[in-house]
Amino acid sequence: MKPDIETRADVERLVRAFYGRAMSDPMIGYLFTDVAELDLEAHVPEITSFWETILLGAQSYRGGAFAPHAQLHMKSPLRAGHFERWLVLWTTTVDELFEGPRAGYAKHHATRVARAFYGRIETMGAPAPAGGGFAVTQHGPR
Repeated sequence: MKPDIETRADVERLVRAFYGRAMSDPMIGYLFTDVAELDLEAHVPEITSFWETILLGAQSYRGGAFAPHAQLHMKSPLRAGHFERWLVLWTTTVDELFEGPRAGYAKHHATRVARAFYGRIETMGAPAPAGGGFAVTQHGPR
């Protein structure tokens, strides 16, 4: 039997395992490495605090989680498939390391976050094409 998520160290273990998988993933890895140019050592404490607050009630996270995703979307459009893949990788990582009520909540809350973030991204629309390209729009009666 696997342990449940009980401590900040458990949360950090989960976060590091997830990012190890996500950053090398052929579908979404480039978003972390090439687009966001994520500094993993700087990011791990922050995202660990986010999940520690969610899962353990620690109140250690004070940031806004959506803004970095909105900025990322403006650099490289985020699609539903990106969020779906993120969720598959997160869920797989949780299942490999933990089981129990908090592990279940980690997966449940990740689903809520993915849906909420994608919903907000959709309302933003697509970013303007880079390099002054043409944007195709539709005008007039439909």
